[in-house]
Amino acid sequence: MNAALSLRERSEAEAARLPPLLARAEHLAGTVLLGDHGRRRAGLGDDFWQYRPAQTGDSKRMIDHRRSARGDQQYVREREWQIAQSVMLWVDQGASMRFSSDKNLPPKADRARLLGLATSILLVRGGERVGLTGTTLPPRRGNAQIIRLAEAWSQDEAHDYAPPKHRAMIPHSRAVFISDFLSDLEEVELALTKAADRGVRGILLQVLDPKEETFPYRGRTIFESVGGSLRHETLKAGDLRERYLDRLARRKDALLQLCRATGWQLGLHHTGDSAQAALLWLYRALDGGTR
Repeated sequence: MNAALSLRERSEAEAARLPPLLARAEHLAGTVLLGDHGRRRAGLGDDFWQYRPAQTGDSKRMIDHRRSARGDQQYVREREWQIAQSVMLWVDQGASMRFSSDKNLPPKADRARLLGLATSILLVRGGERVGLTGTTLPPRRGNAQIIRLAEAWSQDEAHDYAPPKHRAMIPHSRAVFISDFLSDLEEVELALTKAADRGVRGILLQVLDPKEETFPYRGRTIFESVGGSLRHETLKAGDLRERYLDRLARRKDALLQLCRATGWQLGLHHTGDSAQAALLWLYRALDGGTR
């Protein structure tokens, strides 16, 4: 009984976050004027592109019954313009993203969700389809899809670091990954390599708290991960600063080299900076305006 009540309380708390998140994302998206992003590219129309296995969330009318009748699996018939206008998103929901060094700063997760949802709103307004990497939410248009994204991103994950999801990425589509990218770099490399193999190009947006950049700690300090899996106590935190900053710089450089090798773009955003500036960068980068 107590477990059920606890689940209900958590569910109600998560549901209560949706309207404010949607309102803030709508407001943020409204600060960016729609240009010609999302237009249908010349030469792209309703030509057949490929068959793909049906996924969770595909409507029944999308099923190609003639192709599906050849075997036991159902298939969806995709058209060329659908591929070109699909954007797959992944927003890190791991515990590390819930860090905030100051009560006046939003947690990294809050800013990442806001940017992911505002970007999705702009894309949908521009005629694009948006969805999640993985198999839970295939790309679609419409306000209902925005609500589905908000619901999906309102769920926190318990473990400290969440690896990027790379399954079911539509060939030759685009993608946006938003995270602090402080987890195992091999997972990020695997995701981008898988994406590149399928002709997917996209953007990594690294979201960091300002103190994660400056490491201002001195004296006796206890460092503990948000999820509680890591803990380190030191009497001389200042002695760690140079090594920490060096490792952070090497991580950024590794991400940059990985993006260059796979045809992706890398951006950096601090939670103390303007969300509007980050959204505008994402918007232009998706349209090829930022290199």
